[in-house]
Amino acid sequence: MKLLQSIREPEDLRRLAVDELPEVCRELREDIVKELSVNPGHLASSLGATEITVALHYVYNTPEDRIVWDVGHQAYGHKILTGRRALFCTNRKLGGLRPFPSPEESKYDTFACGHASNSISAALGMAVAARQMGDDRKVVAVIGDGAMSGGLAFEGLNNVSSSDNDMLIILNDNNMSIDRAVGGMQEYLLSLNTNETYNAMRFKVTRWLHRIGLLNDNRRRGLIRLTNAVKSAISHQQNVFEGMDIRYFGPFNGHDVKELVRILRQLKDMKGPKMLHLHTQKGHGYAPAEKDVTVWHAPGRFDAETGERVVKDTTGTPPRFQDVFGETLLELARQNGRIVGVTPAMPTGCSMNLMMKEMPERTFDVGIAEGHAVTFSGGMAKEGLLPFCNIYSAFAQRAFDNIIHDVALLRLNVVICLDRAGLVGEDGPTHHGAFDMAALRPIPHLTIASPMDEHELRRLMFTAQLPDKGPFVIRYPRGRGSLVDWRCPLEEIAVGKGRRLRDGSDVAVVSIGPIGKTVAQAIDEISHLSSLTSHLSVTHYDLRFLKPLDDDLLHEIGRKFKHVVTVEDGVLAGGMGAAVLEWMSAHGYSPVIRRLGLPDEFVEHGKVSELQAIVGIDKESILRAITEAIDENEDEKRRRKS
Repeated sequence: MKLLQSIREPEDLRRLAVDELPEVCRELREDIVKELSVNPGHLASSLGATEITVALHYVYNTPEDRIVWDVGHQAYGHKILTGRRALFCTNRKLGGLRPFPSPEESKYDTFACGHASNSISAALGMAVAARQMGDDRKVVAVIGDGAMSGGLAFEGLNNVSSSDNDMLIILNDNNMSIDRAVGGMQEYLLSLNTNETYNAMRFKVTRWLHRIGLLNDNRRRGLIRLTNAVKSAISHQQNVFEGMDIRYFGPFNGHDVKELVRILRQLKDMKGPKMLHLHTQKGHGYAPAEKDVTVWHAPGRFDAETGERVVKDTTGTPPRFQDVFGETLLELARQNGRIVGVTPAMPTGCSMNLMMKEMPERTFDVGIAEGHAVTFSGGMAKEGLLPFCNIYSAFAQRAFDNIIHDVALLRLNVVICLDRAGLVGEDGPTHHGAFDMAALRPIPHLTIASPMDEHELRRLMFTAQLPDKGPFVIRYPRGRGSLVDWRCPLEEIAVGKGRRLRDGSDVAVVSIGPIGKTVAQAIDEISHLSSLTSHLSVTHYDLRFLKPLDDDLLHEIGRKFKHVVTVEDGVLAGGMGAAVLEWMSAHGYSPVIRRLGLPDEFVEHGKVSELQAIVGIDKESILRAITEAIDENEDEKRRRKS
């Protein structure tokens, strides 16, 4: 690590000779592998972007020049080169480095990039702002890991072509998102090629035209169109980017750092928008990651020398919710020929790969395109199919309008399964499924449910595919459930009906989803506190459905209880607790309601258990809220008697 140890900021990198950069890349890659072997994170994407990272910070005057990363998985090397190597061991840990680039963490992080496809739009905004304010800074967008399939990327490209800017777009084309990338754009990028003779000639001509000033005035667009036409004639193909008046260069080898430096230096001062297309290999430089990039996207702990992953023995443990979803979807699809599966680039992450393997003609990976996934599902439902559209909760935020306009408005029977709902842990605020209940609750015609355990998930999935159920949302968390024996008969659950899990008379606790297991543990603990047993009487309700609400259950609570505690793993503003408050007010009840849930702020990264304690939905916080409600209820009883 001789060279890497000497680099504290990009200025130190720029003092090195170009011939030393391959060694910097080797050491940087080794450092990432070594650290992630003991502190798990996103490995393969950053390994694939190593040379791009080094070349960018070597050629551009960062942080004055702006590098906008798309998909934060690529940016570990960027973090290490920008003053955070000593802290990289804290990456993704509570209070440590954030999982993805964030302007709140470093001046070198120019924009948030936890999700995909936003780099071109953000970079264009920065480029236009620099021009408006008279700043002579360069702006580069680095888009990759399948993000070019996202609609926002093309909205940005469309505006880039019509705006006066000099930005550079680097397409880090590794033929991957997390699973293998799919779709027409990916096939286009794979086949895209340019004539080597033409490329060499174009570089020389471009430099000459720039030197004599012909690329710096209003004649630039005409010259670009002319060179585009010449290229099409030579290479016998039309380039979609150049068709949008964006200069296209490539594809080039994205792992030749010295060649990248040469190219970037030539492009740096060129006027007008430019696209540099680089072919890279996800996991490059580390053999195990090269062989199985999906597994090594985020492999967990492993032996850096041998590449052997540390896989926990899960025998006798409950399955992951995603696996229960995948197994149940396949089971239902075998019974119901109308069922199809849709996922935006996450077949392995949501376990739809199980159905994809057996029924490839009935499963659709649409790429990183959540809005399209929902509207595509709506189109299939309109013609009689029954789509199960699985999207991570945080990513579904990008499909909000599609859910309203293309599914709910038409009452289409689309089952939207929101994986990773609630707190997801180390991936932090860009990935927490915090807002789905509050965001979707006001939408007419939706049914919104959250299962408390694996049996409930299976029954809700069965219920959702029955005739005439309309648009149906099922939200469930990341990680393992609570039932080792998770298989159960597939039975219908009455829509809009909750259940009473425990009887009592003093305080009611209302929960929705798997957080109800934590509530049950807290109530069990209260029952063993001898100081409270003389007056302990707690009722626990599993609401099951956020929409429609169970009127009978809520009337029972309103008539019977003066103190109510609601517990949810979503935001309090507009969430389940707010729904209960609104219902009570509308029906003339006035219990004292304590609401536990996520606060009106973004929750940072850390272990789920740590974050639950911070926001107050861990067992101890729930225990405290219930005991306070019990004490207040007892005080009121004593006052009434006196």
